[in-house]
Amino acid sequence: MSPEKTIRPKARLPRGFRDREAGEIAAERRLIEIIRGVYESYGFAPLETPAFEYTDALGKFLPDVDRPNEGVFSLKDDDEQWLSLRYDLTAPLARYVAENFQTLPKPFRRYQVGPVWRNEKPGPGRYREFTQFDADTVGSNSSAADAELLMMVCDALQALGLSTSDFKVGFNNRKLLDAVLQAIQASPKLRGTILRALDKRDRLGVSGVAALLGKGRKDESGDFTAGANLETWQIDCLLQFSDPEADKTSLTQLGVALERRGTLTELWNVALNELILIGDLITDCGYDPNQSLIEMDTSIIRGLDYYTGPVFEAQLTFPVTNEAGETVVFGSVAGGGRYDDLVARFTGQQVPATGMSIGVSRLLAAMQQRGLTGDEKSLIVVLSMGDAAASFAIARELRAAGFRAEAYVGTKKFGDQLKYADKRGATLVVMEGDDERAKGEVTIKDLKLGAEISKSVESRAEWVGIRAAQTTVKRDGLVAQVRAMLGR
Repeated sequence: MSPEKTIRPKARLPRGFRDREAGEIAAERRLIEIIRGVYESYGFAPLETPAFEYTDALGKFLPDVDRPNEGVFSLKDDDEQWLSLRYDLTAPLARYVAENFQTLPKPFRRYQVGPVWRNEKPGPGRYREFTQFDADTVGSNSSAADAELLMMVCDALQALGLSTSDFKVGFNNRKLLDAVLQAIQASPKLRGTILRALDKRDRLGVSGVAALLGKGRKDESGDFTAGANLETWQIDCLLQFSDPEADKTSLTQLGVALERRGTLTELWNVALNELILIGDLITDCGYDPNQSLIEMDTSIIRGLDYYTGPVFEAQLTFPVTNEAGETVVFGSVAGGGRYDDLVARFTGQQVPATGMSIGVSRLLAAMQQRGLTGDEKSLIVVLSMGDAAASFAIARELRAAGFRAEAYVGTKKFGDQLKYADKRGATLVVMEGDDERAKGEVTIKDLKLGAEISKSVESRAEWVGIRAAQTTVKRDGLVAQVRAMLGR
């Protein structure tokens, strides 16, 4: 009888997910810490909510089918209730506020950073798991709360090293769009379809959005998306409203045209006044409107249905190379807005709230292309020269002095140890063999400098004559010499 065949699982990633290695993780950590510093300087405090929520708490997704997996990843708990991985960080915040409303300060100001999951079709640069960094103010209906978030995200982007020409922060008002929808007498059932269509203007252009507002649109893959079936004049009004070049003058002209039809409501004036108030406050706080850092932009729609007032977006304006090798403008890295009705889903009582969310993974990709993620702290590898305890002692001394150091714990072959240090990207290696130990010395080799010298050295004799990449010092001078070598 032949032995049973061993069945081994295939090593493969789930579709839409990815592994992340040390360099990216370190760069993301530095980016997050800079943003965290700005948010805490504004007085926002951290909050953590769990990865899973009851599915009905997410709002948009309800457990009304055998498996509510449209847009979210779901499973059934042992008590037969559906749980889902959080889709964003806002719905969990609304649940937290509803549970703890009586004990929280009003307004309640928190930030949260963490992964979110979306069960959607993956594509180039579009993953099912990514990191968001949110800041929200709950319990204030003042336009000052909205303006503060716009100024804070502006400060955060500048703290990351972006110049004032690298980005712009824009704001609009959902109430203004609702006033237009009322004025053109669009069916309330079409609101979500219209919002999602307008939100795609920067990606699909005017013709693509017009098709989605009309009969529908077929994409490059051949998939057809049904449209809102609006009339031509209705589409024209919406395109005029969402024009990125729209300003107070053009909005006034649109308002006059709609008023002539006798359908414009008072909501239009209320919404315009809110936008003007936010803009004036930002200007008064020193954010020069002539720099176009923060400005009104009626092309900002935001696709989610729960926004009830001002909506925001931060866009990077510099060109980058996408995965297809094409040069494109990077676009949006943050968005948010006012959502005064989200907590009321739990309590029945309206609680005003406003928030801004940064797409950390997307922002990091842009920062890496600009070379603004900073350098990881130099690594020092202490080679194993026969005395493990001595290697650990040297590494411990270097760490105590503030350096990043590790003692090698693998094979005893010297060549393999150097190859390891090179693969790890180490800047320096430290060696203390028997001869050096007897003399009370250590040898330090600069791998980075050695690699540079080797590019220009033509003979072994010349290489031997150039000893700048390696030096031997007294044992008690180790830390000073390492500091000097890293400094150069």
